[in-house]
Amino acid sequence: MSEGVHLVTGGAGYFGTLLVDALVSAGKKVRILDIADADLPAGVEKVRADIRDRAAVERACEGVSVVHHNVALVPLAKDKQAFFAVNEGGTKNLLEAALRQKVRKVVSMSSSAVYGAPDKNPVDDETPRIPGEDYGRAKLAAERLCKQYVERGVDVTVIRPRTIMGHGRLGIMQILFEWVREGKNIPVLGRGDNLYQFVHADDLASACIKAADRPGASTYNVGAEKFGTMRETLEALCAYAGTGSKVVSVPGGPAVAMMKLTSRIGASPLGAYHALMYGREMYFDVSRTKRELGWSARFSNEEMFVDSYDWYLRHRTEVLGRTGASHHRSPVKQGVLSAVSKALDFAR
Repeated sequence: MSEGVHLVTGGAGYFGTLLVDALVSAGKKVRILDIADADLPAGVEKVRADIRDRAAVERACEGVSVVHHNVALVPLAKDKQAFFAVNEGGTKNLLEAALRQKVRKVVSMSSSAVYGAPDKNPVDDETPRIPGEDYGRAKLAAERLCKQYVERGVDVTVIRPRTIMGHGRLGIMQILFEWVREGKNIPVLGRGDNLYQFVHADDLASACIKAADRPGASTYNVGAEKFGTMRETLEALCAYAGTGSKVVSVPGGPAVAMMKLTSRIGASPLGAYHALMYGREMYFDVSRTKRELGWSARFSNEEMFVDSYDWYLRHRTEVLGRTGASHHRSPVKQGVLSAVSKALDFAR
């Protein structure tokens, strides 16, 4: 049976560009919808439009077999109104268009932020979804829309990833990589012994493609199968880099209070979710994802951080001059974190 176009919303974003590459490599015909620019593989169509433009979204869905819905305003944006307009309202536009255009499958990207800071781990199908900040609330609202459209006949699978890493990952991680490159100290809250799971973008793309091939609505949590504490992950990166960076402990309570304050007044690039989760434990039970999708993660936490750091070193000049890209594909102004970095040097 011939298959129609795979539409990737947010196809110019960090994960979207990697998913496009994976789909093209798998022989799929691909179209993207995005407001940002990106270098796309030959043959990939681009619809330049905002996900909030209902008519444009419907046009983008014409002739589409599968939609990979990845448009999202991420925590770095710190804009409650826009979180809901893009992450909830945009999802509604996409699902309505998928219904009208009779799209075979929608794979909608959610977030682990819908769980907030869970009371226990691992997070599984029974874990309550209680987001702790506006980004997570907007993503949960989008999940509820997905459920409503499943009831109306749209085949929607929701993917919840842990924090995404991999080649090209910037945003807040660009600050980490720059500090490591310069041999600066890296903070953890308290002892840094919180187990914290990440996911490599390539492993996430694999899960999305497998989900697109599996009929029937479902929800899957996706994360690395090999991971350790936040301290262990960062120490492994520092040891690999060999620049003299060390992982140092800072008092958790005062640090979180400072993160919240500086974020609120715009003095720091960190968002509310970073303050909520950096010192907390969170990891998924991915057993059902593995079983039902026939999927497995290739990258451990340590491997994906090394991969991301190596990419940054190779592309640093290009990255620092980049403008107009999505948050996770762009360099970040350090703000007050620059002063924090200098203070951490006294811990040597």
